[in-house]
This record gives sequence, structure tokens and C-alpha cells, in this order.
Amino acid sequence: MFEIKQFEREDIDGVIAFERTLREQEPDTYYWEPDEAYRKQLEQSFEDERFNTAMSFIAVKDDKVIGRIDGSLISSRSDAACFSAYMDWICVLKTERHNKVAQALLKRLRKECRERGAGVLIALMANNEEAQRFYRSAEDAAIHDTGIWMEIK
Repeated sequence: MFEIKQFEREDIDGVIAFERTLREQEPDTYYWEPDEAYRKQLEQSFEDERFNTAMSFIAVKDDKVIGRIDGSLISSRSDAACFSAYMDWICVLKTERHNKVAQALLKRLRKECRERGAGVLIALMANNEEAQRFYRSAEDAAIHDTGIWMEIK
């Protein structure tokens, strides 16, 4: 069995180990290494006020991180009620994907969104078949718009 818990500073080592395992399991999917610079950024994120609206949870099994989900409230004056949230990333180790870990992570993020006053969780769908199946099976979800990524230069 696994548990879902909030990602805290003391979980950084476990999260880094999780991300390294992800890259071993799927070398064609993740193109950057969770190196010391990344570790430092994670550590600093717990002090940085820009992360006040961040919501991060991990799935832990036998003291090892097996999944992670990250989101954030969307603070925009077009939605002055701050009713929306954005799911930035969800990933589960390939060896754990059929154990309902992603569903449990998504359920926990949705609960946090409700508690913070958001009523809509927006996510970009990855374009691989496995991700498509997951998002299309998400309870109370509908596919709407196509996303676009724009670099800031």
C-alpha cells in the first residue's frame, strides 16, 4: 500500500531519487537530470514566496517516493475569485502505474483545490497514449481547449 502526503523540504532526497528512477525507467521521456542545481532550486522553493500558491504531493510506498503531483492556484484578475487552479505535473513510476497511484494523487490535489477555494482544475494533457487514457478517464473532467506554450524572451 502507499500513502499520499504533502511534499515537504525533508522529502527532497526521496523526490530526487524518484526522478532519477523515472529517467531510468523512461530514458526517452525526461531530458534533464535532477542534479545539484535542481536540488538547490527545490530547497529554495520552500523559502520563496512565489511558491505560496503551490500545491505539491507525493505518493510514498515503503519509504520511497513512487509518484508526484504539482499544481498551483491561478491568481488572475480575470478570475478575481481565484476560482481556478493549474495542474502542472503528475507522474508515477512505470512499475506502479496500475496501482491507482495517479488517481489517488489527483484526488488529493482536487481536495486541496477545494480547500483553497478553487472549483476548476486545469491541466495540459501529455500527448502520449498512456497519459491520454489517464486524463480521459478522470472523473468529472471534460476536454476543452488546446494548450500553447510560449517562451518568454
